[in-house]
Amino acid sequence: MSLASPSLRPDCRAALGMITPSANLVVERVTCAMLADFPEVSGHFSRTPVFGARDLHPDDYDWDGMLTAARLLAQARPDVIAWNGSKGATLGFATDRELCRRVTEETGIPATTSSLALEAALARLGARRIAVVTPYVTDYQAKLIAGFEREGLEVVAQAHSGIADNLDYAAVPDDAIAAMIRDVAAAKPDAILTWCTNFPAAYGVDALERELGLPILDSVTLAVWHGLHMVGRADFRGRRWGRLFDGIAP
Repeated sequence: MSLASPSLRPDCRAALGMITPSANLVVERVTCAMLADFPEVSGHFSRTPVFGARDLHPDDYDWDGMLTAARLLAQARPDVIAWNGSKGATLGFATDRELCRRVTEETGIPATTSSLALEAALARLGARRIAVVTPYVTDYQAKLIAGFEREGLEVVAQAHSGIADNLDYAAVPDDAIAAMIRDVAAAKPDAILTWCTNFPAAYGVDALERELGLPILDSVTLAVWHGLHMVGRADFRGRRWGRLFDGIAP
C-alpha cells in the first residue's frame, strides 16, 4: 500500500506532519496554537535526536534519524511533512532541498523545512537585509550568520542569548526576546528573523511587528505557514501570528 497522501480528502480536511528536534518544547505548542485558527487542519509530530549542548552531526543531518521520523509520520498519511528545525540555515538551503527530496522519495509526501519556508518568505517580501535574533552561543551564532551570508543575505544586526543547551532555549523569557528584537530593529533591516525552533518568540511577533513597523519571521511559524500554503489553507485567519498571513504566498 502506498504511503502517499491523497490529493483530496472527502471531508476537506488536511494534516501537517512536523519533524521536531527531540529536546524541543516549542514546536508542538506553537503549531497547535496556530492550527487552532485553522480547525480543518491537524498537526502531527515525530522527533529526531537533537539534544544537549553538543551536536553529534555538526556539519550534516542525522539522515537516518530524519528519515526514520519521516517514515513514522508517513504512516499517518499527512498531506505535508515539514522539518520544523533551523539547522538548514547553517548547512545551506541546498541541503534542505535534498532533505525534502529524500523525504518525498521515501514517503511519496511533499516536504518542506523552516529554512525553505524562510527562503520563500524573503523572496516574496523582497528582503535581503536581515537582522537575526537567537538563543545561541557566540560560536554557533557566527556559524549561522555565515550560513545566511552564503545564501546572499546581508546580516545588518544580530543578538543572541548565549545559551549552550538545546533544552534551555525554550526558557528564554518573553521580555528578553522582545528586548533583543527591539535592539536589532534599530538597524532598519528588511526583516527580523527569530531563529531557532526551540525559541519561544512566535507569541510576541504580531505586537512587535505593529510596534516596530518591520516584518518578523519566526522559524517555527514559517514552517507552519509554508505547510498551510502547501495544502491551500493559509489565509488571514492566521493574522495574529504576523504579517506572513497578510497574503504573502510562497
